[in-house]
Amino acid sequence: MSFSDLFGTGEHLRNLGHFAAIVNLAAVDGEINEKEEAQLKRFASKLDIHEEEYNKVLKNPTAFPIHPNNSVQGRLERLHDLFKIIYADHYIDEEEEDLLKKYAIGLGFSAEVSEGIIKRSIQIFSGQISFDDYVYLLNKDE
Repeated sequence: MSFSDLFGTGEHLRNLGHFAAIVNLAAVDGEINEKEEAQLKRFASKLDIHEEEYNKVLKNPTAFPIHPNNSVQGRLERLHDLFKIIYADHYIDEEEEDLLKKYAIGLGFSAEVSEGIIKRSIQIFSGQISFDDYVYLLNKDE
């Protein structure tokens, strides 16, 4: 057995911590519903989380630390993933928003910056964007 088999790679550990954050957000409002579970399975596949790890994370998602990404783009991608799981049921409640703020800070954003990102992301994910922003997003090159 190799060293990396024993401890995993840094990227895999970051993915595992990120997946645990997603599971924690899905479970914060009680039971994980069918839509959230389907989304979790997609994230597990995307993040290369094996079935045994998936089950361990579901049992105790707080046992896995968040490993912040070094780039702002990477942190925003992680935050985007968290918003996708929250909005799987088309709704964000106060507990989810509070937990999301903690995770944004855990990802490396300052409290002030995370407030702004979260506020704007809620507007975007809940369909509360202005017409000007809508047009901008439609015309933005990827």
